Amino acid sequence: MTGRWALAPAEDGGAEVAVLGPDGLPAGPLRREADLAEAVRSRPEVSRWVWRSTADVYPRLLAAGVRVERCYDMEAAETLLLGHEGRLGEPRSAAAALARLRGGPVPADPPQRSAEPGSQSSLFEPRPVHVPLGDLLEVYADQQRRHDTTAHPERMRLLTAAESAGMLVAAEMNEAGLPWRADVHREVLHELLGERYAGGGEPRRLAELADEVSAAFGRRVRPDLPADVVKAFAQAGIKVKSTRRWEIESIDHPAVKPLIEYKKLYRIWVAHGWSWLQDWVRDGRFRPEYLPGGTVTGRWVTNGGGALQIPKVIRRAVVADPGWRLVVADADQMEPRVLAAISRDPGLMEVAGRETDLYQAVSDRAFAGDRGQAKLAVLGAVYGQTSGDGLKNLALLRRRFPRAVAYVDDAARAGEEGRLVRTWLGRTSPPAVGSSDGSGDEAGIPQDDPVESGLDQGWVPGYASADSRARGRFARNFVVQGSAADWALLVLAALRRTCAGLSAELVFFQHDEVIVHCPAEEADTVVTAIRDAADLAGRLTFGETPVRFPFTTAVVECYADAK
Repeated sequence: MTGRWALAPAEDGGAEVAVLGPDGLPAGPLRREADLAEAVRSRPEVSRWVWRSTADVYPRLLAAGVRVERCYDMEAAETLLLGHEGRLGEPRSAAAALARLRGGPVPADPPQRSAEPGSQSSLFEPRPVHVPLGDLLEVYADQQRRHDTTAHPERMRLLTAAESAGMLVAAEMNEAGLPWRADVHREVLHELLGERYAGGGEPRRLAELADEVSAAFGRRVRPDLPADVVKAFAQAGIKVKSTRRWEIESIDHPAVKPLIEYKKLYRIWVAHGWSWLQDWVRDGRFRPEYLPGGTVTGRWVTNGGGALQIPKVIRRAVVADPGWRLVVADADQMEPRVLAAISRDPGLMEVAGRETDLYQAVSDRAFAGDRGQAKLAVLGAVYGQTSGDGLKNLALLRRRFPRAVAYVDDAARAGEEGRLVRTWLGRTSPPAVGSSDGSGDEAGIPQDDPVESGLDQGWVPGYASADSRARGRFARNFVVQGSAADWALLVLAALRRTCAGLSAELVFFQHDEVIVHCPAEEADTVVTAIRDAADLAGRLTFGETPVRFPFTTAVVECYADAK
C-alpha cells in the first residue's frame, strides 16, 4: 500500500476525497464521490486515510464491510497538540481548530452524548457540523507545522499515529463486541442473588442479608444507605466515618459480616444485574463504547456499560464461540518496567530486562529478599507514598536505583510548581489554573528526557485550590502511567496488524490487559503475536533498551478461567 488520501464525509452520504503529496498538501483535485464507503473501498492501495474524526467516519465504513489499514485522526491530534501547548481543555473539534487558525470565534465542542445501551456506536447520532475537505486540509497542514515545533517532533508524530490507531481499534472492538452468554449470566445472578421479586425490588438474597443486618442492630436499617448504617453503628457505641470494607471489617459486631456480603452482592446487582444484561447484551455480544484517551493519562474509558470493571464472577458469562478461544493477555508489572525505560536507570533496566518477577529481583538487590517491601517501594515511588514506611522504602530504593527515583521526583517537583510534565512520547498533563500557556514552562526538565506523568486521585486537574503536593503526586504518576498508556497503544496497533491476516479479532482492552477472540487453531499464532507486539512497541516507544515487556497469556474458553 502507498499514499495518503484525505476524506470528508458529505451530508448526503457521499464524500470528498483528495490524494495528498509528501508535504501533506493536495497533489490532485478534490473529488466528489457519491458513496462514502465506496470511495474508500475503491482505493485499496491507500495506506493512510486523513479525516476529521474516526468516531464519525469509521463506524459507517465498518457497517458497510470496509476496513482501513491506518488513519490520521485530526481531532485526536488536536487534543494532543493543545495539551502540548498547555491548552488542554480548549475545544478540540475540527471546526474549533479552523476558527483558531483563522482568528475567528471558537465554537464550543458538542457535549458528550449519552451511550445508548445495546446500540451500534454512533451510526444513528446526529452528524457533527460539516467541515468541507478544503478547510480540513488547512487544519491538517497547520497540525503538521505544530508537530514540528514540539520538543521531540518524531516522538509526537508517533504518539499521534498511535492515538489514531487506537481510535481504529476502538471502533472495531465496538463493532465486534465481547462474546457474552446471557444464559450463563442469568445462572450466575440466580446463584448469587436468588429469585427476583415482582416490582423490581431487591432479589431474595439481598433481602435476607438486609434482614440479618437489621436483626444485628436491633432495628430496621437500610444497608444500601451508608448514612443509615453509620448512624446504626453510632447507636451501638461504635464510631465509623464510612461503610467502606477496610474500615468496618475489623469491627467486632454481628452486623459486619452480612453487611460486607450485602455490599458485594448489591454492587453486582446494580452494576451487572438483570437490567444491565437486558440493556447491554445483544445477539451474544456485549458492546460498550470504548473511548480512547478518555483520561488525561491516555487510558481508555467506556461510555456506559462498565466494561472496564467486570467482576470476576460475572466473567463466567464471557464465553468464546464454539470452536473458538479467548486469548487473555496481561502485561506483567508494566508500570515499573516503563519507569525503567523512561528513566534510563541502569540497574532498574537490567532488572526489567528479565522476563521474571521484577519485584523479587528488586527485593534481592535492595530489600534483603523481602518482595513485599520491594513492591511497596516501587509503587510508592510511582504513586507518591513518601511518608511513614514509604519514606524508608523510598530511601532504600533511591540508593540502588537513583536515576529512576530522581525521574519521578523531578516530575513531582514540576507538578508542585505548576509546570507541565509529559510522557516519553509527548502526551502532556493539564496545566494548573493560572499557570502560563506552557511555552518555556519546562525549566529544569532535560529536553532529551521529557518528564511524563500519570493520573493521581489526589488532584482534580483544573482546580486552582488544588494542593501543590497533590499536584506533585499527580505529576509523579502521570509520567509513568501516561507512558505506559502510550506503549499500550502501540501494542494494540501491532497486534491489530497481525490479526488483519487472521480470523482473530480484538474484543477487549483495559490498561494492561487485552483479549483476542480467535478460532482454536489460531490461538498459538495469537499468543506469539502478542509477545512480538509487546517487543515491537517497546522498541518503537522507548528506543533500544534492555527492558522487556512480557505478557502472561492464557488460552481459555471462558474469561473467568484466565485468572
